[in-house]
Amino acid sequence: MSITAERKTEVLKDFATKEGDTGSPEVQVAILTERIVNLTEHFKTHKKDNHSRRGLLKMVSQRRRLLDYLKDRNQDRYLALIARLGLRK
Repeated sequence: MSITAERKTEVLKDFATKEGDTGSPEVQVAILTERIVNLTEHFKTHKKDNHSRRGLLKMVSQRRRLLDYLKDRNQDRYLALIARLGLRK
């Protein structure tokens, strides 16, 4: 259900804008997306887990706010990120 340390370091390497980058919006959105995907898989077998569902909704809202921030600041980075993660169609 949670993201493993190895997977998190892979995501950090893939989306970091520079060496040691852990706080850029791209990295934060990528980590949240990984966690959201894991929780979505969890809900396929545990349909009545409403406590975790609340956490999922909070993560989706946080990702939305980060994407809005990135869209306001730099449109090109926003478009590149959503294309890379496959979030929008």
